[in-house]
Amino acid sequence: MIRKGGHADLPLHTGTVPRWLADRMRDLGTCIIEALLIQHGKKEVLRRLSDPLWFQSFGAALGMDWHSSGITTSVMYALKRGINARAREFGLCICGGRGKHSRKTPEELLYLSEKTGLNGNSLVRASRLCAKIDSTAVQDGFQLYQHNFILSDEGDWAVVQQGMNPQKKTARRYHWCSQNIQSFSEEPHTGITGENSGLILNLTDAQAGKTRLSILALSKEEPGRILKEIDAAARIENSAEQRQPELFSSMEQEETACFLPDEALHRSCALPAHHEVRAKDIDLHRLGGVLAAAYESDPKDFESLLLTPGLGARTIQSLTLVSELINGTPSRFKDPARFSFAHGGKDGHPFPVPLKVYDESIRILRDAIECSRLGYTEKSSCINRLHAAAFQIEKNCAPSADFSASVAWEKAHSPEWGGRTVFS
Repeated sequence: MIRKGGHADLPLHTGTVPRWLADRMRDLGTCIIEALLIQHGKKEVLRRLSDPLWFQSFGAALGMDWHSSGITTSVMYALKRGINARAREFGLCICGGRGKHSRKTPEELLYLSEKTGLNGNSLVRASRLCAKIDSTAVQDGFQLYQHNFILSDEGDWAVVQQGMNPQKKTARRYHWCSQNIQSFSEEPHTGITGENSGLILNLTDAQAGKTRLSILALSKEEPGRILKEIDAAARIENSAEQRQPELFSSMEQEETACFLPDEALHRSCALPAHHEVRAKDIDLHRLGGVLAAAYESDPKDFESLLLTPGLGARTIQSLTLVSELINGTPSRFKDPARFSFAHGGKDGHPFPVPLKVYDESIRILRDAIECSRLGYTEKSSCINRLHAAAFQIEKNCAPSADFSASVAWEKAHSPEWGGRTVFS
């Protein structure tokens, strides 16, 4: 059965992130995590990283391709560079990574345990179990190639790992959070994102308890006896197939009916294969609230608090979406593509990355965080109010964004805002 924590389709993309974007992703991503730490604490950071929809929205706001599997690698690499450089200050550290870096996770966890006094063996066991369960207990056709273990100095952790299916050119991302785990063997995930491949073998499902016990009992049986039973079962199955050639299709229909109802899949999203952002991928009502807050309000309302003379509506638009990442509730992240309207996408979808706007967002957010640490909260409160203002407009005025006009406006002003793509 599909895990009720969530799933999404992720097209498998190749390529690299250019340095001009990778460094900005590191800087803005670290600022957003720091703001979350100040306002909500380490546990909340781990909870958000373990939410598939928030993670996808986060990556889209950082200028990555809004729907691709590459978000996982690029976002976690950016955060590892930014967070680990300030690990003592943040009380967070990211271990592992992609390919050969994932295999260094146990070594890195043991090193951290020596520095923090945490139980290193327990952390290594948790890391290995997460990887083993998603590669063995959940047999969905995806081979793990990436494992990121995010650890706090309080012993809480989250795991973001990803597998790929080269034949189908799809990827699946798995999310874990220690705060929600009661058992590694029964429904441990906070979410699974990836290509829906139909029925899968999921031995971690709650209804698979008897199956797990049966497998455990079989492992203790004498091998010769098991082989005889398998041979007998095969003969019975071959005979049944000759009598009832339609048996598989009827069984498939019966098992499909056991899938969880839609209300239990509230963290699910389906990310399409098409590369460009389309109107149907976005909640235009919510996007309308963001655009109205940015373009219909007087920028001077924000200038005095943000101390940014000439602050433009385009920067307010980006900061509003960043504010939502920091302050929004889980229901706000069901359309990750909307967050690509913060800083565009590296492949030009929905529009080129506006570098001048991106740099201004980083500068303002950094300044607000620094002031907050010194006890002056006016700037951070102002940024937080951007999300509140957009939400109120969305709730009371019911604007609906003109998607085509919005994208055309962005592209028309792209040269002015330093728009850039990987093809530039």
